[in-house]
Amino acid sequence: MELAPVLAAIAFLIVVVFAILYLSVRVVQQYEQMVVFRLGKTNEGLVRGPGLRFLIPVIDRPIKVDMRETFIEVPSQTTITKDNAPINVDFLIYWRIVDPLRSVVNVQYFAGALQGVATTTLRAVIGDILLDDVLSKREQINEVLRAKLDEVTERWGGKITTVEIREITPPRDVQDAMNRQLSAERTRRAVITESEGARQSAINVAEGEKQSSILRAEGDRQSAILRAEGFSQALERIYSAARGIDEKTMTLQYLEALKAIGASPSTKYVIPTEFSRLADRIGDYVAAGLTGGGGTDASLDTGGSSAAARSGSSAAGDAGSSGGSGIAG
Repeated sequence: MELAPVLAAIAFLIVVVFAILYLSVRVVQQYEQMVVFRLGKTNEGLVRGPGLRFLIPVIDRPIKVDMRETFIEVPSQTTITKDNAPINVDFLIYWRIVDPLRSVVNVQYFAGALQGVATTTLRAVIGDILLDDVLSKREQINEVLRAKLDEVTERWGGKITTVEIREITPPRDVQDAMNRQLSAERTRRAVITESEGARQSAINVAEGEKQSSILRAEGDRQSAILRAEGFSQALERIYSAARGIDEKTMTLQYLEALKAIGASPSTKYVIPTEFSRLADRIGDYVAAGLTGGGGTDASLDTGGSSAAARSGSSAAGDAGSSGGSGIAG
């Protein structure tokens, strides 16, 4: 009977010791900080880091603060832009605690307070921006929201790291107008592209014709130069040959011309004045041949002249027998 009270006292002491150990020992994780309130007061010196920490039972009250980065999702909010267009916007906010003491002392529920401030800040930021800018300048809006929220949450010991707008939903009529505008823009680009292609094609054709004309003109020029050179060479040869021709040869050529004229069916002739002196030359050649009297060369010349004279007489006779009237110029 005397042993039972002793065992009960020992058991009570063991329970008290375990209770004291439970109340006085805390394990703080690597990603946590512990703020200790001693008799309801705290300060920077009562902020404990990771590890095994001891407290004064009943006197100390610990509060653990998670220092890891986390996020909250702001549900879709209806806001009005500067040009009075209602849109729905939802976004994410990434944040973390940088001062555990202020996050415990200065605000009761950091995440809830941050969400409320984010909603009002979003309406203020979107209200100063046109609808087109809201749709096209999402990165700038994210940065403005982050700066404004970070300025507000600084007194709560928090840090806003990133703000990401997830979706912007304009009204139905605005979406229809945007679709029509997009279709018109695509049509405009197609027409511009087609016209640019046609213009480039016309330029290429014109360039081809230009090059063809240049080459053709170059060919004509080369051809004209070659013809001129050939004509020049022919004239030089004719001139070279003509320098060796004497009057007797020219007289024979005149006789041949008269012979051809006599064979023509024409009844009227135009005879140059040189032909009027042709008979005198032939008479001189014949007289020289008759009076020369000797030498093989003279006989040959005389024979040639006599033949030329006979040919001329025959041509003259033919011309006279044709009954035509001669016109001497």
